[in-house]
Amino acid sequence: MPIIDSAFKPAWWLRGAHAQTLWPALFRRRPKIALEHQRLELPDGDFLDLFWSGPATGRIVLVFHGLQGSIESHYVKGLMRALNKRGFRTCLMHFRGCGGIPNRLPVGYHSGKTDDPQQLLDHVTASSGQPPFGAIGISLGGNVLLKWLGEQGDRSPLQRAMAISVPFRLEDAAHRLERGLSRLYQRHLITHLRQAYHDKFSRIASPLQVDVDHLLTFRDFDHEVTAALHGFAGVDDYYARCSSRQFVSRIRIPTLILHARNDPFVYSSTPPSADELPPQVMLEIPEKGGHVGFIGGTLPGQARYYIEQRSVEWMTDDDMPRAHR
Repeated sequence: MPIIDSAFKPAWWLRGAHAQTLWPALFRRRPKIALEHQRLELPDGDFLDLFWSGPATGRIVLVFHGLQGSIESHYVKGLMRALNKRGFRTCLMHFRGCGGIPNRLPVGYHSGKTDDPQQLLDHVTASSGQPPFGAIGISLGGNVLLKWLGEQGDRSPLQRAMAISVPFRLEDAAHRLERGLSRLYQRHLITHLRQAYHDKFSRIASPLQVDVDHLLTFRDFDHEVTAALHGFAGVDDYYARCSSRQFVSRIRIPTLILHARNDPFVYSSTPPSADELPPQVMLEIPEKGGHVGFIGGTLPGQARYYIEQRSVEWMTDDDMPRAHR
């Protein structure tokens, strides 16, 4: 079955889930890479901000960031640089309203909004003459990517995909983030979501009558804002329809899912089981790694970022890895 062993070994100085999760966000120096900004105007009057790097003639890999992420997220530039060094041209898409620039319409983005990645794919295909080679999604971006690939099935023109630290079941993630130290992540992210709401709806009229400053949990915010803005019947409808785990079995292109068993954003039972994975999907699930961490190395000044290593390996390996139980 398509579960593969992991070569990841956590740094001895970052053994725990929270240490792996927090250290790169707080202490990693962002690599410097040359970026080209492009604003993609959309048919509905909104826009997507794109950030390109790497050789102009390289095979294109799309990158989708996590909740309230951006080109400045701790994992983005290192990932793009690693792929650039192997000849790939990378394109990070800011989800609507991310990166500190409010979008124009009341709708924004969410864990299941796959029409914007599709518009990006169509744009890249039309402008370059061929579809992107691959795509990488991180956290929320990984959930969007897996759902999108499942919706497309064998119609997907991508040749490779990779999803990292995916929530899989949104209800599980919302519940887990109300428990223990994981509440710190919820508080941090909800604060940013509320601020983004204020920033946008100070410029345009909000269709909602809600005091977002009183929303303290993901479940509350997703019910009062996310679901309401995007046409869902409520938070349960949103979580049920947009959780990516149910779409994994429909994926038909080679896809690697990298997920730590101790990810503090979800329960250990949240990832799909072996019998849910089609032959094209590989699940690499080391015991440790945290949420978008996966940091090795002997000293803090010599940290190694397994996400970057594994992404390059996956995108450059022409042979599917041998799967086993």
